[in-house]
Amino acid sequence: MSAKRVRLLIWKEFLQLRQDPFLAGILLAAPILQLIVFGYVVAVDISHLNTAVVDLDHTYISRQVDSAFTSSEYFTVTRRPASEGDIQELMDPGEIQLAVVIPQGTQSALAAGKTAPIGIIVDGSDSQVASVAGGYASQVIAQLNAERAALAGASLSGPGVDAEVRVLYNPTLAAINNMLPGLIAVISMISLLVVMSQAVVKERESGTLEQMFVTPIRAGEYIIGKITPYVLLAIAQIGVISSVGLGWFHVPFNGDVAVIAVAMLLFMMTSIGLGLLISLISRTRQQAIQTMIFLMLPFMILSGFIFPIESMPNWLQPLSQAIPMTYAMRVLRAVFAKGSTFADLSTELIVLAGFGVVIFTIAVAATRRRITE
Repeated sequence: MSAKRVRLLIWKEFLQLRQDPFLAGILLAAPILQLIVFGYVVAVDISHLNTAVVDLDHTYISRQVDSAFTSSEYFTVTRRPASEGDIQELMDPGEIQLAVVIPQGTQSALAAGKTAPIGIIVDGSDSQVASVAGGYASQVIAQLNAERAALAGASLSGPGVDAEVRVLYNPTLAAINNMLPGLIAVISMISLLVVMSQAVVKERESGTLEQMFVTPIRAGEYIIGKITPYVLLAIAQIGVISSVGLGWFHVPFNGDVAVIAVAMLLFMMTSIGLGLLISLISRTRQQAIQTMIFLMLPFMILSGFIFPIESMPNWLQPLSQAIPMTYAMRVLRAVFAKGSTFADLSTELIVLAGFGVVIFTIAVAATRRRITE
């Protein structure tokens, strides 16, 4: 493989991009415009949120609270940790989205005619889920109070159990704090799919692909030269989006840049591979664009970017696990909001690596075969 030929191919791609000012403008301006639009424009029904109940009272009343959440369609009690200190260990990797803490002395307070506070801790890394979940938890507590008052024949305004909602990671529930990390994945994928889906079909239409084959350029050199400029552009876009989000919208960043870098490199492998495959199967550029749009719509809808996965029908939720963007979203949101580490996100990163390696390898092999035919 000749390094000089690869450099010349990369330079050729940049020159072609320069000759298409419309595409260049889209690549540079679109991320900022999309970020501003989504940042200012952001009703979901959520059910079966993974919930932990910490019972520190171990009384009849605490069991009633536990039963109220267990029987609710909004929550699925999956954990019952022994102490409040265990909650963050469950919430950091996303094992639970909400925790109910029943303090010691709850029944004693109610017996004395006092209000008994119940702690509701919500994962705020997804602001839509957090705001709805906190409201649902308050409804469950209010319903429990109504049932107790009805049995006792007392007024509903008397002392009872009081839900004190506390949001971890995103206390203000600002939607942009949840939207920005997702935008990084969406915009980088759209940009790479747009340019890579045109990569081979554009040269086939113009006739330059056949001219390339009569030169000493090898298939591997052609692929590297074709991919490299757009990977660099995608990295630049990620930097622009992050800078605008952190500087303009003041989105907090609590994690490690290295985790973001690894996740996005793996995700970009998937995007590049899908783009190349679209370019290979498409006969015209219009066909490639239509295929890309057809692919992106379910990716954006089912990945949790627009609507929380928890709000989708049960039969549809497994489809989201077959979409690479779902795992990129989880990593980006967890790192930005929670400061999650490689260990916390090991499953998501392994899945992203699997998608990236498989799809990219298939795309490169198919491209090489097409070129050498």
